[in-house]
Amino acid sequence: MSTRQPTTFDDQPVPVRAKLAAAWTSFMFLYAYVDILNFFTPGTIQDILNGKVFEFDLSQTFSTTALALMAVPILMIVLSTTLPARPNRLANLIVAALYVPVTAFNALSESWLFFYGLGIALELLLLALILRTAWTWPHTSRSAIIATSPDRETVPRLGNL
Repeated sequence: MSTRQPTTFDDQPVPVRAKLAAAWTSFMFLYAYVDILNFFTPGTIQDILNGKVFEFDLSQTFSTTALALMAVPILMIVLSTTLPARPNRLANLIVAALYVPVTAFNALSESWLFFYGLGIALELLLLALILRTAWTWPHTSRSAIIATSPDRETVPRLGNL
């Protein structure tokens, strides 16, 4: 009889930048797919052919605004992985906070409550995750920064000397 010990998986922590990029990627896909699946809502295609989206006339201004609203989460994926920590945290807090009312606006005058309700709830959940992740970004003590500065050799902390 074999007595195998259960193994424990090595649960590596996910870096803050990767969490933020993954959350923005998920947000972007939800944002796009809710719009794409909306094409299957009765009357939507006919409204588009008649030059209307929601309550808005189709125009270059409308299309540019829609593109800008979609481009921001896409750019946040890149910015979350490339900006230095302080501006990264600030950008994530500001952009996610601004997208909360934009996302909530999508609930206005929608007749498909379950469809839009689920999409909006998931988008708001992801925005909350982004806000929480950015807000709780880990801090490094000043002495640790000095001890591991690229200009110096790494000096191990030896306690209270």
